[in-house]
Amino acid sequence: MTSSPHDRVRLHRARLAVGLLFGLYGVILGTWTARIPAIKQGLALTDGALSLGLLAFAAGAIIGMQAAGRLVDRYGAGRLLLPVVLADGLLLASPAFAPNLPVLAGCLLAFGTAHGLLNITMNTAAVEVQRAWQAPIMSSFHAVYSIGGFLGAAVGGLCAYAGLGAPATFLAVAAVVAVTAPVAARRRLAPSAVPAAETGPGGGGLPGVTFLGVLVFCCLVGEGAAADWSSVYLRDSLGSTPGFAAAAYAAFSIMMMAGRLVGDRLTAALGPVRLVRYSGVLAALGLGTALLIAHPVAGVAGFGLLGAGLACIAPQVFSAAGSQDPARAGQAIARVASLGFLGFVVGPLVIGALAEVVGLPAALAVPAVLALFVAAAATALRPEPKEGHLPIAMRRGRAPS
Repeated sequence: MTSSPHDRVRLHRARLAVGLLFGLYGVILGTWTARIPAIKQGLALTDGALSLGLLAFAAGAIIGMQAAGRLVDRYGAGRLLLPVVLADGLLLASPAFAPNLPVLAGCLLAFGTAHGLLNITMNTAAVEVQRAWQAPIMSSFHAVYSIGGFLGAAVGGLCAYAGLGAPATFLAVAAVVAVTAPVAARRRLAPSAVPAAETGPGGGGLPGVTFLGVLVFCCLVGEGAAADWSSVYLRDSLGSTPGFAAAAYAAFSIMMMAGRLVGDRLTAALGPVRLVRYSGVLAALGLGTALLIAHPVAGVAGFGLLGAGLACIAPQVFSAAGSQDPARAGQAIARVASLGFLGFVVGPLVIGALAEVVGLPAALAVPAVLALFVAAAATALRPEPKEGHLPIAMRRGRAPS
C-alpha cells in the first residue's frame, strides 16, 4: 500500500484521471444516442436501415472489446488510454458526414470498435487503481460514467433544440475530448504503484470468467429492457400518457446513478457477495411486483427499483474478473464485457419476440427472473484471499494510508 504523501497524492490524481475517462466515455455515448434521430433524418433512413447501421456499431464494439483484452495485457492499460479515448472522440464525428447507409455502417463499425477498446482499457485501469487504493471504489467509476451519459444526452438534446446539426454537435464534443483526455492520461497510475493482485473469486480461469460474464449478461438484459421497453410498456400496456411513460426510464437511470454513487460504501459494509445477492433480489422484487400491480405509478417505481438493484452488480463483477489473474486482467474483463454487451443488445430483441407470444407484461418478467438468478449465483464473487490478506471488498476506509 502506498504510504508517503507523494504516493497518496499521485493515487488520488490517478483515481480522478480514470474517473474523468469514464465520464468522457459516457459523454461520447450519450451525445451519439441523442443525435441518432438527426442522423436518420439526414440520410432519410427507414427504421430497418437505421437498425443495420446500429448493428454495425454493436459489431464494432464487440470486436474492439476482444482486441482490447490482449492489447491491454501486452502493453498495459496506461499506454493505451490516450490513443483509444482520442480515437473514440474523433470517430464520434464520422457518422455525421456519411453520405449514405454503407458509409454510415463503416463509420459506425469504426466508432464502435474504438468505443469497445476504450471500455476495456478504462475498466482495466480502474481495477488497477482500486487494487492500489485497497478499498472498493469501482462503483464510483461507473457512477461517473452514468453522469457522463446524462450530460452527453443533455448536450445532444440542447444542440438539437438550438437547431445545431449533428456535425457541429459531434465536433464540439470531440474537441472537448481532445483537450481533456491528455490531461487525464498524464495522471494515470504508473504500473510500479500497483501492488500484486490478491486471489480473486473461486473457480478461476476460463470457466470462472465466463460465468462472471453470464452474470453481467443477465444484468444488462435488464438495462436493455428498461431502455427499449419501459416507456412502451407504460404507454401501450398500461395506457399512460407518452410524457408519463418516459418517466419509467428516467426513474431507472436516476436510481441506477444513485445506487452507484453509494455502491462503494455498500461494498465495504456488505462485501461483494451479499451486495450482489441483495441487489438481485431488490431488482427482481421491484420489477416483478410492479408487473403484478399493473399501474403506471407502480411501473415507474418498479423500473426505478430495477435500476437501483442492477446498479452495483456490474462493477462488482468487473472487479472480480480483473482480480482473478493480473497478467490477463484485460482478457478477463474483455470476456465479461462482451457477454454483457450481448445481453444489452440481444435481451430487448428476445423480449420483443416473446411479447408477440405472451404479451409485453409477461415478457418483461424475464429481467426479473434473471436478476433472481444473479442473486442466487452471487457466491461466484466470493474471494479466496491469500494467507494473511483480506480481500479488498472487506477492508474499510476511503483512502489509502
